[in-house]
Amino acid sequence: MKKISIILFSLLLLNSCGKNHPKEYLTLSGTFENNKDSIVSIANQQGVIKEIVINADGSFKDTLKVETGAIYTIASDSKRSPIYLKNGYNLSLKGNLEDLLKSIQFSGKGASNSNFIIAQISKSQSIGNPQEILNLEEEAFKKKVNQLKFEYDSILNAHKDLDSTLYSSIKKQNEQLVTYFNNAYEKNRFIGKGKPSPKFENYADIKGGSKSLDSFKGKFVYIDVWATWCGPCIQQIPFLQALEKEYHNKNIEFVSISTDESRRSGGSWEAAEKKWRSYVKKKNMTGVQLWSGQDFSFQQAYQINSIPRFIIIDPEGKIVDANAPRPSEPRLKDLFTSLGI
Repeated sequence: MKKISIILFSLLLLNSCGKNHPKEYLTLSGTFENNKDSIVSIANQQGVIKEIVINADGSFKDTLKVETGAIYTIASDSKRSPIYLKNGYNLSLKGNLEDLLKSIQFSGKGASNSNFIIAQISKSQSIGNPQEILNLEEEAFKKKVNQLKFEYDSILNAHKDLDSTLYSSIKKQNEQLVTYFNNAYEKNRFIGKGKPSPKFENYADIKGGSKSLDSFKGKFVYIDVWATWCGPCIQQIPFLQALEKEYHNKNIEFVSISTDESRRSGGSWEAAEKKWRSYVKKKNMTGVQLWSGQDFSFQQAYQINSIPRFIIIDPEGKIVDANAPRPSEPRLKDLFTSLGI
Protein backbone atom coordinates (compact mmCIF):
# COMPACT_ATOMS: atom_id res chain seq x y z
CA MET A 1 0.00 0.00 0.00
CA LYS A 2 1.77 3.20 -1.04
CA LYS A 3 -0.86 5.67 -0.68
CA ILE A 4 -4.31 5.98 1.14
CA SER A 5 -6.52 7.15 -1.62
CA ILE A 6 -10.11 8.62 -1.84
CA ILE A 7 -12.85 6.08 -2.74
CA LEU A 8 -15.34 7.14 -5.45
CA PHE A 9 -18.80 7.00 -3.86
CA SER A 10 -21.85 6.10 -5.95
CA LEU A 11 -24.94 7.91 -4.70
CA LEU A 12 -28.65 7.40 -5.38
CA LEU A 13 -30.15 8.94 -8.51
CA LEU A 14 -32.00 12.14 -7.71
CA ASN A 15 -35.59 12.27 -8.96
CA SER A 16 -37.11 15.70 -9.53
CA CYS A 17 -40.00 17.17 -11.46
CA GLY A 18 -40.79 20.43 -13.17
CA LYS A 19 -39.14 21.76 -16.32
CA ASN A 20 -35.85 23.66 -15.73
CA HIS A 21 -36.21 23.33 -11.97
CA PRO A 22 -32.84 24.34 -10.35
CA LYS A 23 -32.48 20.92 -8.73
CA GLU A 24 -32.38 19.31 -12.18
CA TYR A 25 -28.98 20.81 -12.96
CA LEU A 26 -25.99 22.52 -11.35
CA THR A 27 -24.04 25.65 -12.16
CA LEU A 28 -20.25 25.52 -12.37
CA SER A 29 -17.95 28.50 -12.85
CA GLY A 30 -14.30 29.21 -12.16
CA THR A 31 -10.98 30.67 -13.14
CA PHE A 32 -7.73 28.89 -13.90
CA GLU A 33 -4.41 30.73 -13.68
CA ASN A 34 -1.64 29.70 -16.11
CA ASN A 35 -4.14 27.94 -18.34
CA LYS A 36 -3.09 27.04 -21.89
CA ASP A 37 -6.14 25.05 -22.86
CA SER A 38 -9.44 26.12 -24.42
CA ILE A 39 -11.62 23.47 -22.80
CA VAL A 40 -12.27 22.30 -19.25
CA SER A 41 -13.72 18.79 -19.10
CA ILE A 42 -15.87 17.08 -16.48
CA ALA A 43 -15.60 13.31 -16.29
CA ASN A 44 -16.77 10.32 -14.30
CA GLN A 45 -15.43 6.78 -14.34
CA GLN A 46 -17.06 6.13 -17.72
CA GLY A 47 -15.53 9.17 -19.43
CA VAL A 48 -16.11 12.84 -20.21
CA ILE A 49 -19.68 14.01 -19.56
CA LYS A 50 -19.27 17.73 -20.27
CA GLU A 51 -16.85 20.12 -21.96
CA ILE A 52 -16.90 23.84 -21.12
CA VAL A 53 -15.19 26.57 -23.11
CA ILE A 54 -12.50 28.51 -21.24
CA ASN A 55 -12.28 32.22 -21.97
CA ALA A 56 -9.00 34.00 -22.75
CA ASP A 57 -8.71 35.16 -19.13
CA GLY A 58 -9.00 31.60 -17.84
CA SER A 59 -12.60 31.92 -16.71
CA PHE A 60 -15.48 29.61 -17.56
CA LYS A 61 -19.13 29.11 -16.65
CA ASP A 62 -21.85 26.69 -17.64
CA THR A 63 -24.62 24.45 -16.35
CA LEU A 64 -24.71 20.69 -16.45
CA LYS A 65 -26.77 17.82 -15.23
CA VAL A 66 -25.31 14.81 -13.43
CA GLU A 67 -27.08 11.52 -12.97
CA THR A 68 -25.75 11.01 -9.47
CA GLY A 69 -24.17 13.12 -6.79
CA ALA A 70 -20.59 11.83 -6.59
CA ILE A 71 -16.91 12.60 -6.95
CA TYR A 72 -16.12 13.59 -10.54
CA THR A 73 -12.93 14.85 -12.19
CA ILE A 74 -12.39 18.35 -13.55
CA ALA A 75 -9.43 18.74 -15.92
CA SER A 76 -7.70 21.35 -18.05
CA ASP A 77 -4.26 21.63 -19.59
CA SER A 78 -3.49 18.02 -18.52
CA LYS A 79 -4.05 18.92 -14.87
CA ARG A 80 -6.94 17.45 -12.94
CA SER A 81 -8.70 17.60 -9.61
CA PRO A 82 -11.58 15.77 -7.96
CA ILE A 83 -14.81 17.73 -7.61
CA TYR A 84 -18.04 16.75 -5.88
CA LEU A 85 -21.04 17.47 -8.09
CA LYS A 86 -24.73 17.18 -7.39
CA ASN A 87 -27.73 18.68 -9.10
CA GLY A 88 -28.82 21.85 -7.33
CA TYR A 89 -25.28 23.00 -6.53
CA ASN A 90 -23.92 26.40 -7.54
CA LEU A 91 -20.14 25.91 -7.47
CA SER A 92 -17.28 28.26 -8.18
CA LEU A 93 -13.59 27.46 -8.12
CA LYS A 94 -10.19 29.07 -8.45
CA GLY A 95 -6.93 27.26 -9.10
CA ASN A 96 -3.43 27.61 -10.49
CA LEU A 97 -2.64 24.94 -13.07
CA GLU A 98 1.03 24.94 -12.11
CA ASP A 99 -0.04 23.04 -8.99
CA LEU A 100 -3.77 22.52 -9.16
CA LEU A 101 -4.31 20.22 -6.18
CA LYS A 102 -2.47 22.55 -3.82
CA SER A 103 -4.09 25.73 -5.08
CA ILE A 104 -7.68 24.84 -5.93
CA GLN A 105 -10.42 26.33 -3.74
CA PHE A 106 -14.17 25.94 -4.04
CA SER A 107 -16.94 28.32 -3.00
CA GLY A 108 -20.71 28.48 -3.33
CA LYS A 109 -23.44 25.98 -2.62
CA GLY A 110 -22.00 22.47 -2.25
CA ALA A 111 -18.38 23.68 -2.04
CA SER A 112 -17.71 22.08 1.34
CA ASN A 113 -17.75 18.59 -0.22
CA SER A 114 -15.02 19.36 -2.76
CA ASN A 115 -12.91 21.31 -0.25
CA PHE A 116 -13.15 18.35 2.12
CA ILE A 117 -11.98 15.90 -0.57
CA ILE A 118 -8.96 18.10 -1.39
CA ALA A 119 -8.08 18.33 2.33
CA GLN A 120 -8.38 14.55 2.63
CA ILE A 121 -6.05 14.01 -0.33
CA SER A 122 -3.53 16.49 1.06
CA LYS A 123 -3.49 14.64 4.38
CA SER A 124 -3.04 11.27 2.66
CA GLN A 125 -0.12 12.59 0.61
CA SER A 126 1.56 13.95 3.73
CA ILE A 127 1.72 10.47 5.24
CA GLY A 128 4.25 9.31 2.67
CA ASN A 129 4.88 5.59 2.37
CA PRO A 130 2.55 3.74 4.81
CA GLN A 131 5.13 0.95 4.93
CA GLU A 132 7.20 3.18 7.20
CA ILE A 133 4.33 3.16 9.69
CA LEU A 134 4.09 -0.63 9.49
CA ASN A 135 7.80 -0.90 10.27
CA LEU A 136 7.41 0.88 13.63
CA GLU A 137 7.65 -0.92 16.95
CA GLU A 138 4.21 -1.97 18.22
CA GLU A 139 3.72 0.82 20.79
CA ALA A 140 4.85 3.54 18.37
CA PHE A 141 2.71 1.99 15.62
CA LYS A 142 -0.47 2.08 17.73
CA LYS A 143 0.20 5.67 18.76
CA LYS A 144 0.74 6.71 15.13
CA VAL A 145 -2.42 5.00 13.85
CA ASN A 146 -4.57 6.50 16.60
CA GLN A 147 -3.14 9.92 15.76
CA LEU A 148 -3.98 9.41 12.08
CA LYS A 149 -7.53 8.41 12.98
CA PHE A 150 -7.88 11.57 15.07
CA GLU A 151 -6.52 13.75 12.24
CA TYR A 152 -8.81 12.25 9.61
CA ASP A 153 -11.82 12.64 11.93
CA SER A 154 -10.80 16.27 12.55
CA ILE A 155 -10.75 16.97 8.81
CA LEU A 156 -14.19 15.41 8.44
CA ASN A 157 -15.68 17.33 11.36
CA ALA A 158 -14.14 20.62 10.23
CA HIS A 159 -16.12 20.59 6.98
CA LYS A 160 -19.78 21.36 7.62
CA ASP A 161 -22.81 20.76 5.41
CA LEU A 162 -21.34 17.71 3.68
CA ASP A 163 -23.64 15.62 1.55
CA SER A 164 -25.10 13.01 3.92
CA THR A 165 -24.02 10.02 1.85
CA LEU A 166 -20.47 11.34 1.47
CA TYR A 167 -20.27 12.05 5.21
CA SER A 168 -21.49 8.61 6.26
CA SER A 169 -19.19 6.85 3.78
CA ILE A 170 -16.11 8.73 5.00
CA LYS A 171 -17.14 8.26 8.62
CA LYS A 172 -17.29 4.51 8.03
CA GLN A 173 -13.96 4.59 6.19
CA ASN A 174 -12.32 6.41 9.11
CA GLU A 175 -13.73 3.87 11.55
CA GLN A 176 -12.15 1.10 9.50
CA LEU A 177 -8.75 2.82 9.39
CA VAL A 178 -7.46 1.32 12.64
CA THR A 179 -8.65 -2.17 11.69
CA TYR A 180 -7.04 -1.86 8.27
CA PHE A 181 -3.69 -0.81 9.72
CA ASN A 182 -3.83 -3.49 12.41
CA ASN A 183 -4.40 -6.19 9.79
CA ALA A 184 -1.60 -4.79 7.63
CA TYR A 185 0.69 -4.65 10.66
CA GLU A 186 0.08 -8.30 11.39
CA LYS A 187 0.89 -9.23 7.79
CA ASN A 188 4.00 -7.07 7.98
CA ARG A 189 5.37 -9.34 10.69
CA PHE A 190 6.04 -11.83 7.90
CA ILE A 191 7.07 -9.54 5.03
CA GLY A 192 8.42 -6.56 6.94
CA LYS A 193 11.86 -4.99 6.64
CA GLY A 194 14.61 -7.36 7.73
CA LYS A 195 12.48 -10.50 7.45
CA PRO A 196 13.74 -13.40 5.30
CA SER A 197 12.22 -12.99 1.86
CA PRO A 198 9.82 -15.59 0.51
CA LYS A 199 11.49 -17.38 -2.37
CA PHE A 200 10.64 -18.26 -5.93
CA GLU A 201 12.19 -21.27 -7.63
CA ASN A 202 12.78 -22.37 -11.20
CA TYR A 203 11.12 -19.48 -13.01
CA ALA A 204 11.64 -19.58 -16.78
CA ASP A 205 14.46 -17.28 -17.94
CA ILE A 206 14.07 -15.52 -21.31
CA LYS A 207 17.73 -16.34 -21.99
CA GLY A 208 17.18 -20.03 -21.39
CA GLY A 209 16.98 -22.33 -18.38
CA SER A 210 15.52 -21.06 -15.13
CA LYS A 211 16.34 -18.85 -12.18
CA SER A 212 15.50 -18.87 -8.48
CA LEU A 213 15.81 -16.12 -5.89
CA ASP A 214 18.89 -17.90 -4.54
CA SER A 215 20.51 -17.35 -7.95
CA PHE A 216 21.09 -13.72 -6.93
CA LYS A 217 22.55 -14.20 -3.45
CA GLY A 218 25.31 -11.75 -2.68
CA LYS A 219 23.56 -8.94 -4.56
CA PHE A 220 20.68 -6.59 -3.93
CA VAL A 221 17.66 -7.56 -6.00
CA TYR A 222 15.09 -5.11 -7.32
CA ILE A 223 12.08 -7.14 -8.39
CA ASP A 224 9.35 -5.93 -10.74
CA VAL A 225 6.20 -8.07 -10.68
CA TRP A 226 4.32 -7.25 -13.89
CA ALA A 227 2.33 -8.57 -16.86
CA THR A 228 2.09 -7.73 -20.56
CA TRP A 229 -1.60 -6.75 -20.22
CA CYS A 230 -0.98 -4.27 -17.36
CA GLY A 231 -0.95 -0.63 -18.55
CA PRO A 232 0.70 0.86 -15.43
CA CYS A 233 3.34 -1.90 -15.63
CA ILE A 234 4.14 -0.98 -19.23
CA GLN A 235 4.47 2.69 -18.29
CA GLN A 236 7.27 1.81 -15.86
CA ILE A 237 9.36 -0.19 -18.35
CA PRO A 238 11.31 2.76 -19.86
CA PHE A 239 12.19 4.00 -16.36
CA LEU A 240 13.23 0.49 -15.31
CA GLN A 241 15.44 0.10 -18.38
CA ALA A 242 17.11 3.44 -17.67
CA LEU A 243 17.79 2.34 -14.08
CA GLU A 244 19.20 -1.00 -15.20
CA LYS A 245 21.56 0.79 -17.56
CA GLU A 246 22.66 3.33 -14.93
CA TYR A 247 23.31 0.67 -12.25
CA HIS A 248 24.55 -2.03 -14.63
CA ASN A 249 27.94 -2.43 -12.92
CA LYS A 250 26.62 -2.00 -9.38
CA ASN A 251 25.89 -4.70 -6.81
CA ILE A 252 22.25 -5.02 -7.80
CA GLU A 253 20.20 -7.19 -10.15
CA PHE A 254 17.03 -5.93 -11.81
CA VAL A 255 14.65 -8.88 -12.04
CA SER A 256 11.30 -8.66 -13.84
CA ILE A 257 8.83 -11.45 -13.06
CA SER A 258 5.97 -11.74 -15.53
CA THR A 259 2.69 -13.07 -14.13
CA ASP A 260 1.06 -13.62 -17.53
CA GLU A 261 -1.28 -16.56 -17.15
CA SER A 262 -3.75 -18.71 -19.05
CA ARG A 263 -6.98 -16.79 -18.29
CA ARG A 264 -5.78 -13.83 -20.34
CA SER A 265 -4.30 -16.00 -23.07
CA GLY A 266 -7.25 -18.03 -24.29
CA GLY A 267 -6.99 -20.57 -21.49
CA SER A 268 -3.57 -21.78 -22.61
CA TRP A 269 -0.41 -21.65 -20.50
CA GLU A 270 1.65 -22.18 -23.64
CA ALA A 271 0.07 -19.09 -25.19
CA ALA A 272 0.75 -17.11 -22.01
CA GLU A 273 4.44 -17.98 -22.10
CA LYS A 274 4.63 -17.24 -25.83
CA LYS A 275 2.99 -13.85 -25.27
CA TRP A 276 5.55 -13.00 -22.57
CA ARG A 277 8.53 -14.10 -24.65
CA SER A 278 7.28 -12.20 -27.70
CA TYR A 279 6.72 -9.00 -25.72
CA VAL A 280 10.13 -9.07 -24.02
CA LYS A 281 11.91 -9.57 -27.35
CA LYS A 282 9.80 -6.98 -29.17
CA LYS A 283 10.54 -4.32 -26.54
CA ASN A 284 14.17 -5.43 -26.18
CA MET A 285 13.71 -5.50 -22.41
CA THR A 286 16.92 -5.60 -20.40
CA GLY A 287 17.74 -6.97 -16.97
CA VAL A 288 16.73 -10.45 -15.89
CA GLN A 289 13.41 -11.43 -17.48
CA LEU A 290 11.54 -14.30 -15.80
CA TRP A 291 8.09 -15.88 -16.13
CA SER A 292 6.38 -17.35 -13.06
CA GLY A 293 4.19 -19.74 -15.04
CA GLN A 294 1.69 -21.62 -12.89
CA ASP A 295 3.50 -20.88 -9.62
CA PHE A 296 1.64 -18.26 -7.60
CA SER A 297 3.42 -18.93 -4.30
CA PHE A 298 5.74 -15.90 -4.49
CA GLN A 299 2.85 -13.55 -5.27
CA GLN A 300 0.77 -15.03 -2.48
CA ALA A 301 3.59 -14.82 0.05
CA TYR A 302 4.01 -11.10 -0.70
CA GLN A 303 0.21 -10.64 -0.74
CA ILE A 304 0.34 -9.10 -4.20
CA ASN A 305 -3.18 -8.21 -5.30
CA SER A 306 -2.31 -5.49 -7.80
CA ILE A 307 0.56 -4.82 -10.17
CA PRO A 308 3.06 -3.43 -10.83
CA ARG A 309 4.65 -4.29 -7.52
CA PHE A 310 8.29 -3.61 -6.71
CA ILE A 311 10.36 -5.36 -4.05
CA ILE A 312 13.92 -4.87 -2.81
CA ILE A 313 15.86 -7.74 -1.24
CA ASP A 314 19.33 -7.43 0.26
CA PRO A 315 22.39 -9.62 -0.51
CA GLU A 316 21.52 -11.93 2.39
CA GLY A 317 18.03 -12.59 1.07
CA LYS A 318 16.28 -10.33 3.58
CA ILE A 319 13.54 -7.87 2.73
CA VAL A 320 14.54 -4.23 2.40
CA ASP A 321 11.16 -3.02 1.17
CA ALA A 322 8.21 -5.26 0.27
CA ASN A 323 6.48 -2.36 -1.45
CA ALA A 324 9.36 -0.39 -2.89
CA PRO A 325 9.20 2.87 -4.88
CA ARG A 326 8.52 2.60 -8.60
CA PRO A 327 11.36 3.16 -11.10
CA SER A 328 9.79 6.51 -12.05
CA GLU A 329 9.98 7.81 -8.48
CA PRO A 330 13.12 9.85 -7.64
CA ARG A 331 13.12 8.55 -4.08
CA LEU A 332 14.09 5.11 -5.38
CA LYS A 333 17.58 6.37 -6.21
CA ASP A 334 17.78 7.94 -2.76
CA LEU A 335 16.99 4.54 -1.30
CA PHE A 336 19.66 2.90 -3.44
CA THR A 337 22.17 5.48 -2.21
CA SER A 338 21.23 4.86 1.43
CA LEU A 339 21.87 1.13 0.83
CA GLY A 340 25.33 1.86 -0.56
CA ILE A 341 24.45 0.77 -4.08
